[in-house]
Amino acid sequence: MFAIYKKELRSFFINPIGYIYTGAFLGLAALICCYTTILSSSYDTSTYFTIMMFAMGILIPLLTMRLFAEEKKLRTEQLLLTAPVTITGMVMGKFLAALTVFGGSLLVSCINFIPIYATADAERAGQSFEFYHIGPVTGELIGTLVGLLLLGAAFIALGTFISALTENQLAAAVSTMGIILAMIIIG
Repeated sequence: MFAIYKKELRSFFINPIGYIYTGAFLGLAALICCYTTILSSSYDTSTYFTIMMFAMGILIPLLTMRLFAEEKKLRTEQLLLTAPVTITGMVMGKFLAALTVFGGSLLVSCINFIPIYATADAERAGQSFEFYHIGPVTGELIGTLVGLLLLGAAFIALGTFISALTENQLAAAVSTMGIILAMIIIG
């Protein structure tokens, strides 16, 4: 499993898809944070996380579309199946590699909250009384980030499953996007 995990993680950054995904995720997260919290002069991050959920529904299929579809297209799935690793280990290695890239991007996107905390500190310095809380609630941010990580893990699992059903990467990405966005809208 660890060999497949390393191979998949390496392949995300040998091919441009890892860089495209990470750049798009970080750029989109920064824009969404800027427009929903900083420019609106608000410490409420619920709109930011709601929009990020929809953005993940579009970006995560780009991350998972090639996991098994590329193996089928290149006819290398037989090599994987004859390798001394179980099918569960193979799937978990690919899933954990995609989750690592997603989790790393989510962790780096936490930089977006630094200006919010800086603004709150400046506001607190100007206040002479401390009857109410100024700034974002840190526990709420951490809890919502953990929720986004778990939701991303569910989306990656779905994308991995759909990628295993087809050998066309574009079909896997579009199908995953459609199912994820339908789940978000219905749920």
